[in-house]
Amino acid sequence: MAGSSSSTVTDLISTVHQDIIETHILTRLDGPTLASVSCASTHLHKLASSDHLWSKICRSTWPSTTTISDDSRSFFSDVYSVLDTAGTDSDLDRPFPELISAVDLHYRGELILSRVVKTETTTAWFRTSPLRIDMVDSKDSVETPIKRGRWTEDTCRDLEQDLTLSWIVIDPIGKRAANLSSHRPVSVQRSWISGEVEAKFATVVGSVECVITVVTCGEEEMHVKEVSLKVEEMEGTCLNGKDSLVILRSVIEGTRGNGRRREVESKRRHEEFMEKKREVKEKKMRVELVFDILTVAVGVLGFGTLVGFCLWSR
Repeated sequence: MAGSSSSTVTDLISTVHQDIIETHILTRLDGPTLASVSCASTHLHKLASSDHLWSKICRSTWPSTTTISDDSRSFFSDVYSVLDTAGTDSDLDRPFPELISAVDLHYRGELILSRVVKTETTTAWFRTSPLRIDMVDSKDSVETPIKRGRWTEDTCRDLEQDLTLSWIVIDPIGKRAANLSSHRPVSVQRSWISGEVEAKFATVVGSVECVITVVTCGEEEMHVKEVSLKVEEMEGTCLNGKDSLVILRSVIEGTRGNGRRREVESKRRHEEFMEKKREVKEKKMRVELVFDILTVAVGVLGFGTLVGFCLWSR
């Protein structure tokens, strides 16, 4: 019965003029819906595979990628999907000469930052220094429509709900890409010293985390003063460029899952990562405490032995 109904719907769609489907129906769909429609029939698959449609969807979803992608449908599949398992290819440590970062920051659906940065990855400075890619110059800031709330909690809650970000890393040689952002912040905190509000977006990759930091400042109307990417270990140290490229390439080459799970999965993985990070820190503190106690004990014992030897030698 269900199969017959589906067949009837497909037959009805096939009677609709192709221009109407292409111009008035498919152009109104988002990426995931268009992908689902392409699976309905051979006829719809052919119409929904138009690179013009996918190019338009990519441009509207990620404005910064307007001139980047050649195969728009493949690009959308790479960027929309969420990482399931990092790649394990033996060639992952081979660096690509240039890393492209395309970033789009929205607040309540309004675009407030859209930039592309190309990073040369073959220099000795890049490979040996801690990786940090900045989208906003240290002497600059970006105006936003964000209003600071009366209470800090209101401001943080507002950013956590309404601030969205995509950070797409692109391998121009391999023609692959991946979105490192959790879409919405995994945490929002205010610095009591500077008054700045820091929103963090993240993707966990094994024992490291790709962290995107958005820092906003301002008393009434807030400005964005920092949008940066780095790769952190559980110990809190940042990986250098060479090791970070291995991680980024493993994300690009990894297996993907449904992008609709991005926010939930990213939040869950971040919380698990932070819990393990706390455990590592506590274990390190316990080891240091034991070491301190042993050091003091050895010192006291040595001092007592010295005093005893002096008294005995009299």
